[in-house]
Amino acid sequence: MLALSNQAEEAIRGILASEGVPDGAAFRISAQQSDGTTDSDTGTALAVSVVEEAPPEDQVIEGDDIEVRLEPAAAEMLDDKELDATVADGQVQFSLSAQGG
Repeated sequence: MLALSNQAEEAIRGILASEGVPDGAAFRISAQQSDGTTDSDTGTALAVSVVEEAPPEDQVIEGDDIEVRLEPAAAEMLDDKELDATVADGQVQFSLSAQGG
């Protein structure tokens, strides 16, 4: 299961607390092909979004006052990864690394 660093949780918490984001919204990671379709084949990119309601088949990862939803193909791709984040000049940059790495 995807692990979240403290920095990633803090960044996601900040995103979800932003103006215009509805209460109860979730941070969602999905797998997407360049044509916008979802597929877990090689060459798949990951997309992040804030959603009010995610599909019930999404995997849920709970952090401290946050909820991260993973689209099934993304969950499979990220099973052994840790999500980290850095914030510079008000911009969030997420990165992935192997768990325990």
